Amino acid sequence: MNKMSAGIFITGTDTGVGKTYVAVRIAEGLRRHGADVGVMKPAETGCIRRAGELVPADTLRLMKAAGSLDALGHVNPYRFRRPLAPSVAAGLDGSRIEPAKILRSFRHLSKKHEFMIVEGAGGILVPLSDLYSYLDLAKDLRLPALIVARPGLGTVNHTLLTIGVLKSRYVPITGIVINHTEDKSTGSAERTNPAVIERISGVPILGIVPYGASALGEIVDRIIGPPASYRGTGT
Repeated sequence: MNKMSAGIFITGTDTGVGKTYVAVRIAEGLRRHGADVGVMKPAETGCIRRAGELVPADTLRLMKAAGSLDALGHVNPYRFRRPLAPSVAAGLDGSRIEPAKILRSFRHLSKKHEFMIVEGAGGILVPLSDLYSYLDLAKDLRLPALIVARPGLGTVNHTLLTIGVLKSRYVPITGIVINHTEDKSTGSAERTNPAVIERISGVPILGIVPYGASALGEIVDRIIGPPASYRGTGT
């Protein structure tokens, strides 16, 4: 890959911060703008087995949001039953993840779609194999990162660490989305964290997602700009 691909790599400051929720809403927003969206979740763990097959629920949500008719094997090359880091889940199943397979699937999909959304698992340093993490993958895909963070106490540290690691490998950062995954009142930490993170890191907070928000229109616009800036026709 010789140039930056059109798309984003969605990572989180931790597990359970709502990466899939944000990815789904962004895919829906892009489609409303008329964009041809491709999605990918390279590895999904914690899959339920039905009729002898592992069902990647998050991947299927992404595909539905994007209107994807791509082969599941390209969108989600690896899936595992145990809810563990992909490298660990693969090892316990007696298998291993081959980064080259993921990269081949991405190249295939990125040729078909004008904008790609790739969702990681957990945080940016979660391993896909002993010597290859999602950080390595983001670098190899040449996609800018979108960081999804939780709003509460501790998120300043987790978010700044994530930013620091991405910058250490020269992975561009589109911005940060702070996502409320619980329906509860906000305190001083939730009210002050966004400004602190933005001021210290210099990375923009693209938006703060209320619990249960059904659309992320303004965030989508800030990620990809107005429709004419990313649609293949330029119209």
